[in-house]
Amino acid sequence: MADVTSVQVIANGPRNLVVRVTDVSDGTGLAAMKIVDARAGAFSVGGEVPGGNLKVRRITYDVHGMVARLQWEAAAPVDLATLSGFGHLDFRRFQGLAAPGVAGVTGSILLTTMGAGAGSTATIVLEMTKGVPQA
Repeated sequence: MADVTSVQVIANGPRNLVVRVTDVSDGTGLAAMKIVDARAGAFSVGGEVPGGNLKVRRITYDVHGMVARLQWEAAAPVDLATLSGFGHLDFRRFQGLAAPGVAGVTGSILLTTMGAGAGSTATIVLEMTKGVPQA
């Protein structure tokens, strides 16, 4: 068996992107699962994908029985947040967290779970801005 994970796009407009991720673990966990593909054509604005221009403005989470690690995809992934319990991280005051300027950065976001037992759950909502030129 494997974890049951779903990624739902809640909003995908010219500026904003909101994604909800849920995971119910069977105890095996997730390793670097791409939950936001910043190079996906579905998220393009005026023919341009957000890529490294994607910014995370807010993270709301409810994680029980495990730890959820979010990372920016790059040649060597860079930590974005480590989540456990429930709460929110609000980066709107300074326009959001941008993907770091490191080698191979794509702007995509990866999810790894740690210490997951059978029945552990995670719900994560990412509110982002695309930062691409408006059409």
